[in-house]
Formats: sequence, structure tokens, C-alpha cells
Amino acid sequence: MGTIVSFHAHPDDESIACGGTLARAAAAGHRVVLVFATRGELGEPVPGVLADGEPLSMRRSAECYTSAAALGAKRVEFLPFTDSGMMGEPSNDAPFCFWKADVEHAARMLAVILDEEDTDVLTIYDDNGGYGHPDHIQVHRVGRRAAELSAVPVVAQSTINRDWLTRGMKGMADSGTLPEGWSVPDGPPPEFGKPESVITHRVEAVDFTEQKRASMRAHASQMGPDHFMLAMPDPIFAMGMGTEFFIVDPLPSPAATPDVFEELFTPLR
Repeated sequence: MGTIVSFHAHPDDESIACGGTLARAAAAGHRVVLVFATRGELGEPVPGVLADGEPLSMRRSAECYTSAAALGAKRVEFLPFTDSGMMGEPSNDAPFCFWKADVEHAARMLAVILDEEDTDVLTIYDDNGGYGHPDHIQVHRVGRRAAELSAVPVVAQSTINRDWLTRGMKGMADSGTLPEGWSVPDGPPPEFGKPESVITHRVEAVDFTEQKRASMRAHASQMGPDHFMLAMPDPIFAMGMGTEFFIVDPLPSPAATPDVFEELFTPLR
């Protein structure tokens, strides 16, 4: 059995980015560990969800453990940084925010966990953090460096397949299954995800969409029942959220390829 450490910027990112992959790994008997760079202090809470005086950071931290249970993760850790907010906001300059963290210093903190877990696969985000969020970009930078320090065999960059997403929406439109009020975009903006040509692997997790949805529901301070992802009909949720995409570069040598990677990750080409 192997170990996957999944490194994320904020609570709930693990659910959306690669919850299916993690649930599939855990169901197969592999060890799954979640590490968060921040506690998501600057998120926008669902109205009325917090008690009077309840800090959002405490609620979001607690939600991570409920999410971990839904996915089958066995360990949850937090690095000591604060949420940086969206790119260009004044919060990007806060002294203890993750965006301002020294990459080497933060990577050494993460490397301690990677070493303790004898990590086979580390999941991070692509170099633009999926959509340009500063904390997500920093997850990429810190994660890559931590993997070097700990000699992790596989670093899998979670990303969004722009082309697959557009094809899926066009297919629903052609078959008349596109939900009312939805429209097919000309294409996702260029800062959103990556083109299929640079994506190397996918993980088929359609059989684990219930665990993924339960993980998302655990983050009730951020996603209420009417959140557009949670409100998707089951077939559309499975189509849109049941396959997760990754960039693995460089590929591990055949002699050093962990079994958990070969078992879960399917090459696109």
C-alpha cells in the first residue's frame, strides 16, 4: 500500500480539486493525508452559518476533519500561514499570509510531513494554481520544493482540463441535457486550468462522487445546499466532477514508480 499527501491552499480545496482521487485511493487501502497551507480566514461564509462571535477560521478548520472522514483520509495538518485573499487585494501584503511566505522555509515545514509519511505521491496545483489565486500558486511553488527536499517519487499537479470541460458542455447542449439557464461558453478564460495538450494523466473517480459530494457538504460554511456544484443533478455532477486531471512532469522512472500511482493515474496519451 502507498501514501498520498494532498497539499491544499484552503479548506474545501481538497474536495473540489481531487476529492475523488483521494476517496478512491483510501478505498483501495492506501493512506491519504491532507495538508492545508491556511485555514481560509478570508473566505465568505454562507449567511447565518456562523454563531455570534465564531471565528471563520475555527469553523473551517473543524470542517476539514469532517471532510477527511468522508474521503477516508487518516491525518490532517495545517501550516502556520494565513489566507492571502484574491490576487491584487491588500491582504496579499499581510506579513503572515501564505503568498508572502518564504518558499524554502514553508517547503521545509511541508517536507517534515512528507518525510514522516514516506510519501509516494504528493498532489499540488498547476503553476497558475488552477485559476490564478495567489495561495494556489504558492502551493505549487512550495509543494515542488518540498518534494525535492523529501525525494517524493511523484508530484501530481491537479488542474482543470479546459478542453474537456468545453466538450462536455457542448455535448450536453446537443443532447438537450444542459440545465436550464446554462449556456455553452466560447471557451474557458486562458487563466482557467490548462489545455488538454499539457495534461498528462486523469483519475477516473465516477464511482466515488458520493464521497466527493459528502466532502464538499462538510464545508458548510462555504457551500450551502443551494451551491451550484452541490445542486447539480447526479448525472451532471458525475460527468463534471467524476474525472480529475493532473500534470505529472517529470514522470518517475519505471524503477521508481510507486504502485499507488500506477493503480490510480491513467495516462491521457
